[in-house]
Amino acid sequence: MDLAALNKKIWISSKDYMMIVLGLALYSFGFTAFILPQKVVMGGVAGLSSLIFFATEKMGYGVPIAVSTLAINGFLLLLSFRLVGAKFVLRTIFGVTVLSALLGVMQPMFSEPIVHTEPFMSVLIGGGLCGLGVGVAFTHNGSTGGTDIIAAMVSKYTNVTVGRTILYVDFVIISSSYLLFHSLDKIVYGLVVLFVISYVTDMVINTNRQAVQFTIFSKKWAEIADAINNDAHRGCTVLHGTGWFSKNDVKVLLVMCRKIEQITIFRIIKSIDADAFITQTNVNGVYGKGFDEMKVKIRSTYHPQPDAEGSNLDGLTTEHQPKQT
Repeated sequence: MDLAALNKKIWISSKDYMMIVLGLALYSFGFTAFILPQKVVMGGVAGLSSLIFFATEKMGYGVPIAVSTLAINGFLLLLSFRLVGAKFVLRTIFGVTVLSALLGVMQPMFSEPIVHTEPFMSVLIGGGLCGLGVGVAFTHNGSTGGTDIIAAMVSKYTNVTVGRTILYVDFVIISSSYLLFHSLDKIVYGLVVLFVISYVTDMVINTNRQAVQFTIFSKKWAEIADAINNDAHRGCTVLHGTGWFSKNDVKVLLVMCRKIEQITIFRIIKSIDADAFITQTNVNGVYGKGFDEMKVKIRSTYHPQPDAEGSNLDGLTTEHQPKQT
């Protein structure tokens, strides 16, 4: 590996770690400044740690959130090591360590709610900050630990989104807060935090993964294709077409890229051929090399089951089968 490539790799890795720290700082601030002072139990390890803190506080000494978070995350990491890979676990160890340190520093700083008379506003702001922090950490291959670890394991083998997995797991934790506070209000606020975190997390992650499709008509198609390959590091497909008005053969470029890369593609095209004809469309998903991986199970055998009225097509009842013409 040459020096330039090594420096680029180090810069990308350093950038990831800086963004992970930023995400963890947002998460810690939202949790300790807006949610915890309102005595609202959110989901995840933070919520479980909150339950431990509030329960032990009634006994005279509250176990710090940072201590419980570090201990529970350490246990989950041992379970996930073989499933999600060493690289993810190492970055999660980094994330968990930094998160525990930030929680340890911030928790004493916010003993009182910032918004005293508006608990609903507090949970909305706190949930938004936590969701933003989780999303930023995940998009840079990091994690805040806790249910994020479980979500990463589920996401590795299924198409269930990270936010939805967190939603299912955390619901149980929030509901259990009733045993401690005997207050339905706290559960409602906890559920609001849960939905806000899940929604914001998915928005941040999916925005980063959204893809667009370019269809490019240009006489300088070869130069544009080379530039997209070399500068944007994206592939091009050359389609052969015919202009029906001119009856001339034309070359059409088909390009897929991430939504955040679309400006780069536009700049490349404009710098080579400002008169190029371009169409751009959003696509729901792109799967394959350089994009997302298909995570579906393939059944080895398939046997359509006949219904009571006779055989059917792919499990449809007879009345729903296409009519023969």
